[in-house]
Amino acid sequence: MKDVRTGSEGQCQRKRVFIRTYGCQMNVYDSDRMADVLRPLGYALADTPEQADLVVLNTCHIREHASEKVYSELGRLRDAKAERRAEGGDLTIAVAGCVAQAEGEEIVKRQPAVDIVVGPQAYHRLPELLAEAARKSALLRAGKRLPGAGVLDTEFPAESKFDHLPSPQGVRAGSAFLSIQEGCDKFCTFCVVPYTRGAEYSRPVSAVLAEARQLVEAGAIELTLLGQNVNAYHGEAPDGSTWSLARLIRELAEIEGVARLRYTTSHPRDMDDDLIRAHGDVPQLMPYLHLPVQSGSDRILEAMNRRHGRDLFLGIVDRLRGVRPDLALSSDFIVGFPGESDADFDDTMRLIDQVGFASAFSFKYSRRPGTPGAALQDQVPESVKSARLAALQALLGRQAREFNTSKVGATVPVLFAEAGRKPGQIIGKTPWLQSVYAEGNPRLIGRIVDVRLIEGHPNSLAGEIVTGPYEVAA
Repeated sequence: MKDVRTGSEGQCQRKRVFIRTYGCQMNVYDSDRMADVLRPLGYALADTPEQADLVVLNTCHIREHASEKVYSELGRLRDAKAERRAEGGDLTIAVAGCVAQAEGEEIVKRQPAVDIVVGPQAYHRLPELLAEAARKSALLRAGKRLPGAGVLDTEFPAESKFDHLPSPQGVRAGSAFLSIQEGCDKFCTFCVVPYTRGAEYSRPVSAVLAEARQLVEAGAIELTLLGQNVNAYHGEAPDGSTWSLARLIRELAEIEGVARLRYTTSHPRDMDDDLIRAHGDVPQLMPYLHLPVQSGSDRILEAMNRRHGRDLFLGIVDRLRGVRPDLALSSDFIVGFPGESDADFDDTMRLIDQVGFASAFSFKYSRRPGTPGAALQDQVPESVKSARLAALQALLGRQAREFNTSKVGATVPVLFAEAGRKPGQIIGKTPWLQSVYAEGNPRLIGRIVDVRLIEGHPNSLAGEIVTGPYEVAA
């Protein structure tokens, strides 16, 4: 969970918004864009809910119990709203994101203190929704009876929200997310994304390039391209042709000032030959790829409707490492999918052992209402899931430690992103997305600096700065 923090917004803005972000990088991007939408209305960012006139919970629905966490937070906000009103003030509460899309009216029924429920495709309409919520609130305070207090917008509009969003404002420490694709047509049996984010949509090439240039002008030197299925990108170019992700990456790399490019999240079915070649051809494309596989068992992959098998994944890995030998891989794994046997789980462990991952996300299977997997028989006992997850995470943790220690002694370019907990310490990322701690001047935050790696840990490295700011060759 991540909070969007405040910056200097000037003297004229009197209203404050606090945005709490749950889940994926796409939600972080959406939260930033919600802040951009609200800024012309006079909303500056608040550090805490207590400072805010408007609180937005930008929610994620991927894991089980995600909605219960949201309702727990809403209970606290309901109490804060009551206290605020008792003092003559008010607090507007909005629920956005995938829980909002999935549960809609149920949120307002369970928690009437919520003023706005808005899905991930409609947050560009926040100004209108806020005006409607204010009108309803005024009528209720005047004693009017209304069929429902909350304002809902969970439709999938015909027009793209990207056509209505203002230009992005601000860049975090040299890095910026750039959403290029949204939605998914794969319909994996465990996943809610096609139902909460909708069908695959790729932004036009001109819009992506324009936003990329705006972000670079604002100080970004690293761009991370986002999509639920980002390597399925098929954006329309001005000449009417269709560009793939590889073509887009090559064009983005030509923008002066772009030092690093990343993309996430990918699907093995969409790793085409040109994209694989780009990993060897484009210096700005970092040697790190998150490529979810979920399972190493062909039988379970088929039950998951992943549309690929074990051999296809391993073949992609071999080809990627053929063009970029230092490529680090990350992945997603689900243990305990319905019907998963000990042999199926052993297949997953063997795949992990064969590939070697620098990092990974791993979860026990959880039923998601409305997905085909929720109706499957032969659910795996919770105790078995827990044991398998512990074994899988132990193997992945060992591989992550080995990958980090393998870099000790190397001098690598690090993009520093934030101050550390200790005075004089700054934290950055290597090309392989490893966290690096070093003693350094905070003025280096947002810049790429050569660092000698001196010590490896399970989740990070320690380093010493050895040169001045790293310059990217023209």
